[in-house]
Amino acid sequence: MRTLLLRYRSIVALFLVIALFAAIAPNFLSVANFMIMAKHVAIVAILGIGMTFVILTGGIDLSVGSIAGLAGMVSGALILNGISLIPLGIVIYPAIPTVILLVLIFGGLVGLANGVLVAQLRVAPFIVTLGMLYVARGSALLMSGGTTFSNLTGAPEYGNQGFSWLGAGQLLGIPVPVWLLGLAAWIAIFTATRTSFGRRVYAVGGNERAAELSGVRTDRIKIWVYVISGVCAALVGMLVASDLMSAHPASGESFELNAIAAVVLGGASLKGGRGTIGATLIGAAVIGVLGDGMVMVGVSEFWQMVIKGAVIIAAVVLDRLQDKFEVML
Repeated sequence: MRTLLLRYRSIVALFLVIALFAAIAPNFLSVANFMIMAKHVAIVAILGIGMTFVILTGGIDLSVGSIAGLAGMVSGALILNGISLIPLGIVIYPAIPTVILLVLIFGGLVGLANGVLVAQLRVAPFIVTLGMLYVARGSALLMSGGTTFSNLTGAPEYGNQGFSWLGAGQLLGIPVPVWLLGLAAWIAIFTATRTSFGRRVYAVGGNERAAELSGVRTDRIKIWVYVISGVCAALVGMLVASDLMSAHPASGESFELNAIAAVVLGGASLKGGRGTIGATLIGAAVIGVLGDGMVMVGVSEFWQMVIKGAVIIAAVVLDRLQDKFEVML
């Protein structure tokens, strides 16, 4: 019984959190509030998807929040300032689909740098991604001198309008970020469960040496999971900037903690080799609902930080307990 409760702790926690706030906040289950929560959950969940692949290999990515903030700044710079081709003396203002593609590629390249340092140079993932956290955050500040890129509406003469639809738009009455989460989740679940890459990710996290002996190119797998994490972070950065119609260099602070908490609450092991995308989505729902619920009932921002920190600690403790009970069985 204890093992089952630990294994399905994210589902239990989600029901408890929803029941609690539904009882003390009258409008908690309203359609309007549900739509807002769904967008916030989507932010955590998309980051959690990328983090899941990293943690499955036994790694960690502390830089996703800073990458998200930097990606938002890059998208803002592309919309407001365009791309200067100095030798030709012209400035190109890319259309919004091109902006999205360029920022996703940018996020993937930052993730690639993390992956190469971890896999090729054998630097500890904690150290690499902690360093990248500062590099990305500092780069975001340098891009604008610490100021905000505001009013990202674009201009008709440049053909770069419509950025707001990405984070604030709706499709069939459902927020666009939720649709993007659904697409990202489907791709991630298919990749993790139906492809050789997914099987190799689990193999690397389960026993890296055995995976190497069986012919798995572990370095390549590690590099790719950090690329995936970087792309997910870049998408989140654009969603936040689009929703606010402004990009701030401090955007994305503590996002990495929410992502890690969502993955561990979902039952993934920080040692690697255990976890699923579906469970991470439930863990992200717990984090998102908890955050919005505390805001609705007027919990102090300071206490919100304390409670979220306690949730992360509890998630890691439960992960250890699950390992202990599974060994006993």
